[in-house]
Amino acid sequence: MDNLLPIANSLLAASTARWQQLADMAPPELWSPRPAPDEWSPHECLHHLVEVEQLVFPVRLRAFRAGNDFPGFNPETDGRPANLEQTPAALAAEFSRWRTNTLALLAELVPADLARTARHGELGPVTLGEFLHEWVAHDLMHLAQGEQALMQPFILGCGPWRKSFADYDLTPPA
Repeated sequence: MDNLLPIANSLLAASTARWQQLADMAPPELWSPRPAPDEWSPHECLHHLVEVEQLVFPVRLRAFRAGNDFPGFNPETDGRPANLEQTPAALAAEFSRWRTNTLALLAELVPADLARTARHGELGPVTLGEFLHEWVAHDLMHLAQGEQALMQPFILGCGPWRKSFADYDLTPPA
């Protein structure tokens, strides 16, 4: 992808505003329920994004720049339990603060840096360009996951239109 750095920066910057908008508009009771047994709630999605903004992305950016390897990260075993007492708005504001810090690190990169390599603890050799692609995809995936979870009560309540949402319905009718 040409212009990966500015495109990634724009998309990563935009997601904080989207989460803040959702936190400001969707009532708190929609944030905690898991839409399906193996799915995260919107609150858990946003908590995870705050967590990786603190513990994963800046650490990996610095590792690439220093020529160091880094371990894998499994949110189930390496993460912290979500603090469901924190309001969605407060969590979105925290995400924005942490994202601002990592975007500052991203702004220091130049296109030649994208070829830097490091060894991921589970995946082996990776480039900084591949990591940046993963970071943007990861960010957008959890935004889509959170929005899909917020959709569920509306899908369940739309009667005969429910079939229109088959691709998003996490508990399809039998």
